Parts: sequence; C-alpha cells; structure tokens
Amino acid sequence: MLSAKSLFQEILDNDESFRLFCSIAAGGESQGGWENGRIAALAPESQRTLVPKIARHGADEDKHGRIFRGLMRNRGLEPVEIPEDTDYTAMRDEFLDLYADNLDRNTRLFDGIPELLAALDERELRWGVVTNKMERFTLPVLRALGLLDRAACVISGDTCARAKPYPDPLLEAARMLHLAPEVCVYLGDDERDVQASRAAGMRPIVAMYGYLGEDNPPPQWGADRLIDHPMQLLNLLSPPSAVG
Repeated sequence: MLSAKSLFQEILDNDESFRLFCSIAAGGESQGGWENGRIAALAPESQRTLVPKIARHGADEDKHGRIFRGLMRNRGLEPVEIPEDTDYTAMRDEFLDLYADNLDRNTRLFDGIPELLAALDERELRWGVVTNKMERFTLPVLRALGLLDRAACVISGDTCARAKPYPDPLLEAARMLHLAPEVCVYLGDDERDVQASRAAGMRPIVAMYGYLGEDNPPPQWGADRLIDHPMQLLNLLSPPSAVG
C-alpha cells in the first residue's frame, strides 16, 4: 500500500501526474480565491468585521494558484482541463497535509540568496522573514534551509491578527528588530508585499526572480525598485537598516 510520502514522490517523478495534480490544485485555489472575493463583497453589514480576513484568504488562494501554474511552467508543462465537480477543498486539505510532510524535499533558495545573506551578515545588517505562509509550514522550511537561527525575526501569516497586505506583520518585524520602519526595506514578489510595505512606511523592493503572476505586471505595483538578482539589493542599502 502506498504511503502519503511515496504517493507524493510518484506524483513528483511523473510529468503527467504532476501536471494533473498541479492543474487541480491551481484550479481549486483560483476558484476558492474568486469565491472568497464574492463572499467579502456580499457580506452583510453585521459581518463587516470579517471582510478583511475573508478577502485576505481569497488573495492567498489566488497567489497559491499562480504558484502551482509556475511549477508547471518550470517543467515545461501546460495545465489540463479539470471537471467542474472536482472536490477541490478535500484535495487541497490532503495536499496541505502532504506538503507538511515534504516541506524540505527539493526545497532550495533562489540563486544568489546565500551570497546576499552572507553579505548582509558581514555588514551586520539585520534581516528577517515576513510571509503569509502559516507558522506550521514556515518554521520547518527555514529550519531545513539553515536559516531559522540566522534570521533576526520570523513573522508568519498567523503571527499577527492581520497578514499582508495589512502592515501589521511588517510593523511587528520592525519592533522585533528594534528599528524604525522607515529605515527598513521589504523585498517581495507580490503586489501585496508592496502594499504592506507602503502602509508600514518601509521601502518596497520587488524581486523579479520570484513567483510573479502574468496578469498584473510588477512595474505597476508602485515599488521603489525592481531587481533581477538578489545581490542587486546590496546597492540599495545603507546602515542602519534591515531587510525583510
């Protein structure tokens, strides 16, 4: 009988299985994001306090859908059509369990990130991680990459009451770093990263090598700079500052 881990490996090793899996996941996340957006727009006045949380969840699902499509593009694969009655929610929950069991499998830093972090450490510039990924996923990944003990702060999607695009996580990071937000820069690959950075009073920088969508061009996000390689960030820093 196949275990969860062996089944996950079978999917990774076979292009057709991987394409079907990612197509289902991408379609489910995109559909979930659209549904949450509609729910947020139609929420009654008595439930308006829930709107930011609903909208945030929908935005996260949209980004997850783009990531799955990006994973297919990286292997030269195209999405396949998925029946409308597919149970996306059950599949998503099962995927998240599989994901939690395989967080460090084939996970690596973008080219240039190890050199960037080494240079930041050498210059005694503090850096941290602010992500919308839940803590149960964030901490194991950073630990596997050898970054958990090096980061000056780690803020996950459930650390604060509100996640990006709200400024709360970035402000909490600045507090932990004992720095004013205006001396911090935030490097991200999503428009919400720019929005959160602006709202927190930080300088937003867009990583053009990240998981970018195709329908929302980064030059339109209003960032201070767009960089094509991590090491380009060094030219934009001056102590005292911090990088998130």
